Parts: sequence; C-alpha cells; structure tokens
Amino acid sequence: MTDNRQLQRDVAGLLLAAGGGRRLGGRPKALLPHRGRPLVEHAAGVLRAAGCGRIHVVLGAAADEVRDRAELGDCVLVDNPDWAEGMGSSLRAGLASLMGTGARAALVSLVDQPGIGPAAVARVLGAYADEKSLVSAAYDGVRGHPVLFGAAHWAGVAGTATGDRGARAYLKAHEAEIRLVECADVAEPYDIDTEADLGHLE
Repeated sequence: MTDNRQLQRDVAGLLLAAGGGRRLGGRPKALLPHRGRPLVEHAAGVLRAAGCGRIHVVLGAAADEVRDRAELGDCVLVDNPDWAEGMGSSLRAGLASLMGTGARAALVSLVDQPGIGPAAVARVLGAYADEKSLVSAAYDGVRGHPVLFGAAHWAGVAGTATGDRGARAYLKAHEAEIRLVECADVAEPYDIDTEADLGHLE
C-alpha cells in the first residue's frame, strides 16, 4: 500500500486547461465562472484536495488573463503555444513539463469537468503502484477521467496524442493494462462544451 507522502512525491496532478471554448463563443474554459471563481482555480483545488502534492496546469487560450485572474498558488503553469491544435498538444506539453521533476506518474484531469470532485480523483490516485501504472476512473463501467499514467507510458502517450483525441489511441491500444476504478457513485463526468452545459456551473 502506497502511503500519502509517497503518493505526493511520486504522482503529479496534470490539469489540462488550455481550451478556447470554441462552442462557447470563444470563451476560454479556464475562465468560466464557477462558485464565484475561475473554473481553473476550482479544478486545481480538486487535485490539491485529492492529495496531489504538485500540480502542473497547462494554459493556452487567454493564458495571461488566466494568470492575472486565477489564484493558483504553487501550481506550475505551463504554456502551450499550440493549444489551438487540440487537447493532444496540451497533454504533450504537460508531460514534457514533468520530465526531470522526479514524478513517477501523472494524474491527468480536464478543466471542464466540475462534476468530478476530490473523492473520485483520490480513488484513482490511490490505485497508483509504480511507474508502470495505468489507471482510469470509470462511470458505470465506461472509462473516463481522470486518468493516471505511470512515467513508463509517457513517451507512448506523447507519441500518439494528436488533435482533440488526447490519449485515446494509446489507451485503446493498452486497454488490457488499464485498471478501472469505479467512480459513478461519487462523481458525474459531464463536460462543459456548449451553452446548454453552462447550467452545470454554479
């Protein structure tokens, strides 16, 4: 069993928050208001509350404004100049930022899923074993976020992360290795993608 101190040392939270909100009229998702604060601040707080000792946040659209408006504490802010290419570029930038930090795994979460709170993230974090770990939250048996990638998988993930598909191709190719952690009882995996979805925000 991995203790909390080792988890904090070994596993970094990696928050992808670079999207421009194309279907939201070009409103960057990181800056959408939620509970009186920018959504990126809420999402980083979820990772912190779940037990991530270090958190890297990938920024893209309106990155300067996010820096000005969001209180992200000791998070490492990673700029992705290629954010418009899609989530894959942010995943590559985030994983590259973790090289040389001593992290042995990255727990990847998305800024636009506020229905996934600390309880679900902590379950995925708790399933970490070593740098070969490949863990995913599941909702009624269907794979979702967050996803934990041991460092042994980073090069493979980065090599296949293109467009908006993120790690989908890598995960499909390594399906037999994924440990699924059921989270439907503690989280809802909806995305904030369209105007209609904004009703999920408080």
